[in-house]
This record gives sequence, structure tokens and C-alpha cells, in this order.
Amino acid sequence: MPRIEIYSTPWCPFCIAAKRLLDRKGVAYEDTDVSGNAQLRQEMMQRANGRYTVPQIFIDGVHVGGCDDLHALDRAGKLDPMLAA
Repeated sequence: MPRIEIYSTPWCPFCIAAKRLLDRKGVAYEDTDVSGNAQLRQEMMQRANGRYTVPQIFIDGVHVGGCDDLHALDRAGKLDPMLAA
């Protein structure tokens, strides 16, 4: 099972949608709440090549992007192989 990390905030609708997709896939993920924590947001931005919006999602340390990127991977049939690795 790959390690899935998601940087998010509790009120972000894109974060909620990304987590719902991962929940539907039945995979566990580590959720890091960056709201109100400048150090965690800086860590996220550094790992995500400067991207500052949430969510930012990583699968086995590889940055896959945000919610739209995650859903695009799923539509293209590329997400399930990544989650099964």
C-alpha cells in the first residue's frame, strides 16, 4: 500500500472532494491540516514546488498535485495503478 499524504484545511471544498475520492477508493491517507500553521504550509509549498493552494497530494513522496489533478488521474485510469503499487 503506498503512502498517501494530503495537505489540506477543514473548510476547503476541494480538499473535501479529494478526500472523498480517496475514501471511495478505500485507501488510507495522512491528512495534514495547514490552516493556521505557517511552518506546515511552508513545508507543503516547498514539497509542492511553490504551490500554495490546498489540497496538495503526494503518493509515495511523488507530488501528484491538487484535487483537479487527482480527479484527472482517476479519469485517465492512472490513479488506481498508483494506489495499488
